[in-house]
Amino acid sequence: MKNQNQTKHEKTFKHTKKPGSKGPGSGKAGSRGGPGGPGQKTAPRVTNRESAEELKAGDRIVVTVKRLGINGEGVGYYRRKAVFIGGALPDEVIKAEVTRVEPKFITAQILEIEKRSPYRVEAPCPVFGICGGCQIQHLSYEGQLKGKEDLVREAFSRYAGMEQVKMKPILGMDHPWGYRNKAQLQLGMQEEGMIAGLYGLDSHRLVDITGCPIQHPKINEAVDRARNVLERLKIPVYREKGGQGLVRTLVVRWGFQSGQLQITLVTASDKLPQREQLIKELRLAIPELTSIAMNVNPKNTSLVFGSKTFILWGEDHIQESLGDLDFTLSPRAFFQLNPLQTVKLYESVRAAAGLTGRETVVDAYCGTGTIGLWLAPYAREVRGIEAIPEAVADAKANAERNGRGNAAFHEGLAEELLPRWVKAGFSPDVIVADPPRTGLDPRFLEAVLRTKPKRFVYVSCNPSTLAKDCKVLTDGGYKLEWVQPVDMFPQTSHVESVSLLVR
Repeated sequence: MKNQNQTKHEKTFKHTKKPGSKGPGSGKAGSRGGPGGPGQKTAPRVTNRESAEELKAGDRIVVTVKRLGINGEGVGYYRRKAVFIGGALPDEVIKAEVTRVEPKFITAQILEIEKRSPYRVEAPCPVFGICGGCQIQHLSYEGQLKGKEDLVREAFSRYAGMEQVKMKPILGMDHPWGYRNKAQLQLGMQEEGMIAGLYGLDSHRLVDITGCPIQHPKINEAVDRARNVLERLKIPVYREKGGQGLVRTLVVRWGFQSGQLQITLVTASDKLPQREQLIKELRLAIPELTSIAMNVNPKNTSLVFGSKTFILWGEDHIQESLGDLDFTLSPRAFFQLNPLQTVKLYESVRAAAGLTGRETVVDAYCGTGTIGLWLAPYAREVRGIEAIPEAVADAKANAERNGRGNAAFHEGLAEELLPRWVKAGFSPDVIVADPPRTGLDPRFLEAVLRTKPKRFVYVSCNPSTLAKDCKVLTDGGYKLEWVQPVDMFPQTSHVESVSLLVR
């Protein structure tokens, strides 16, 4: 399971967008009110083309939006060719200006909304459509849940040829705001002073996201106060041009259950001016602080964290829990960004696994072992597989801390370890896989089909790769019993799901 801009094991890349992508607020708004901009006095004239292939950039077309795309854009068709329109919503009729024509799709921007979606709302965030962190704040939460169910359903239809998938109602949140337990913000200087934010859509311009509505309020408060302290002490902010300055990124994590707060400064050098004064002022400004750390990343890279971390003050970790599992989180340790929904996701995995206490379970792509540890009390044996050594070390420590003696974690590739275990006589009853967005490795799919577990539980953060992989498994003798979507990241276009496949 991943957040909006991270891999499975939270390699934590800076928030950027590919050039040419359009955000929900992009494009001009017409006289009937689009995502932004002043109304037009005259309705734009529509271009009449015989076929989609004749369209050119600048042409104006009318499109009925059918569904949400994977990045939150509206998707409709012009002469049977897909049209992607940033900011458009399902069931809207849009007058749009063509911005790009490709062999398989068209991109366009809103000129006028002729027919509005009943689910369209005013986005509450002042930088929605600019910072790029959220894609669908302009869609009511009811509409978001419906759109995400449709995304999963459409993926199975498109990529697996499955029209009648048994889909359980999506598991949403009662309060879909303030759910993120971690902020990772770039620091920069502007005319008004030091800001903490994300890089904007289509640019390397930093957007201030003070008071971000999807971050926990304690995190917003800590970010604001920490930034003020850094500015007051004139701690220099790192500038990529010329490689001058010191502090690159401010990372704040809040323990929902423990109430503990961890701040990490990612710096370009290990030389920190006014170190003692900085510690003193941060502690005075943020009484909840449990830990202050410094991570050093001197390299010119998109990776946020470097390899060296120093504790400046306090504990070397904070405590947090999921259900009856306790975790200690060092500054770089991975932990789910939405703990409330994570419990719902893991309970869905447990329901799919159908454990009675007698089964052997393989947790492939196990990361820090959270899913395997969640299932361990209900299984005879759990074996986790993970390619990243640090994650395996965390998983082993988590197992020991929580007394899960029947759970063991192994470093390696699932597609290599699983066949080796089977050859040695180990035959799992249940395999759980929670891969990155790219989906399951083809060799792993082959290994699963040779191993023939009774149940295969697929935890996915990408409906497209989920559907493609399920097609391979169903062609190989499995039946897709059901799919359970889970809304891990409200206000964004991301959707997770748990799928049960049975031999």
